[in-house]
Amino acid sequence: MLTQKQRDRLKVLHEVKQGHLTQRAAAEQLGISERWVREMVRRVRKKGDCAVVHGLRGKPSQRRLGDKLRKRAVEWYRQEYADFGPTLAAEYLSEKHQITLSKETLRKWLIEAGVWEAKPRRVREVHTWRPRRSCRGELVQWDTSIHDWLEGRSREPIKLIAMIDDATNELFARFVAEDTTTEHMKVLRTYLERHGRPLAFYTDRAGLFRVNPRRKGYTEEKTEEGESQIGRALRELGIELIHARSPQAKGRVERCFGTLQDRLVKGLRKAGATTREQANRYLEQVFLAQWQKRFGRPPASRVDAHRPLGERQDLDSTLSHVERRRVANDYTVSWNGRIYQIPPAAVRPGLRSTWVRVEGRLDGSVRVRIGEEAIPTTCCQPAMPELTPQPPVETRKDHNRGGRSRWMKNFDLQRDPPDWVVARAATRAG
Repeated sequence: MLTQKQRDRLKVLHEVKQGHLTQRAAAEQLGISERWVREMVRRVRKKGDCAVVHGLRGKPSQRRLGDKLRKRAVEWYRQEYADFGPTLAAEYLSEKHQITLSKETLRKWLIEAGVWEAKPRRVREVHTWRPRRSCRGELVQWDTSIHDWLEGRSREPIKLIAMIDDATNELFARFVAEDTTTEHMKVLRTYLERHGRPLAFYTDRAGLFRVNPRRKGYTEEKTEEGESQIGRALRELGIELIHARSPQAKGRVERCFGTLQDRLVKGLRKAGATTREQANRYLEQVFLAQWQKRFGRPPASRVDAHRPLGERQDLDSTLSHVERRRVANDYTVSWNGRIYQIPPAAVRPGLRSTWVRVEGRLDGSVRVRIGEEAIPTTCCQPAMPELTPQPPVETRKDHNRGGRSRWMKNFDLQRDPPDWVVARAATRAG
């Protein structure tokens, strides 16, 4: 059975075989040499579609090192060379313990064992101007613009999520209420259903698209870079996610927003749009066609690099909030502060205390994936009781009548006579 990556490679090879795509363009899309493209096309003509499957698939390598050797090397490293680098440790293992292996093999074993942390590679290339991609769907730039699009005519602010093709300037955009992962996934689903899967998306380094490293306390050590929900969804769809290191790197979508903040704002004003629904209607029915007519350009190649959605690719499952949860003894999982029950019909032997994939879908439902099946769940946590309004409690009346007491009326220290005057008058009177 072919994997999705092999199906994508086979599509490009068929384009080359039919003469719709040059060997150089195919090599750039597949990330291989032109010579290998010619060899793959020859194999496809000779063997058929199964030629894209590697001949050693499913067979163990004859040059692999044994598990005993791997265990010995890792144990000696933990006992004697815990603070050594892989290069120096490989030399000591070969000299002292007769364990001969390359430094990169040892590095890989140590990383998998969790005793060595891989250091990120530094970027040594200088950012230079790059030409447009040749095919539609090779690279799509994706970003959000926060602007007063309706010029104060709407009670709530709206944001614009835009995707622009690098080769053709074809624009796909939607107005949303909030710049959240859920809204981005809804826009992404509409794009995929309309155009298919592009080869790559080009975004900034915002938290929606990648989990940025953070410092641990007051130390200089940083946490590892993680994968966001959008990054996970694109990985499952076979779409590459490229992060720009500066606004200039994704200049096409940045310049697009500059134009939209001029033309689109005025168009919405002329159309009299006052709500997000009206703005999206104008954007879909009028503006996008005007944009393509005014700013669109033909690509260098007629081949469309968009790939169709596979039969096994479930957008409802992929475009959801996914986390791993442990199944409790009563076959329940916790999610978002609530308890969800797995149906008895879906219970399998050994399901207790195992980790399962929980999907919080865009429609609000929660499903648990057991094997290849997504099982719907029911919320079994009791709802909070509604609070009945209580009659107002009568408070004690204040003795000063709300600040209007009269017991100090006509008492003034400035106007009353001094005490010695009052005492002399009392003596004379006596």
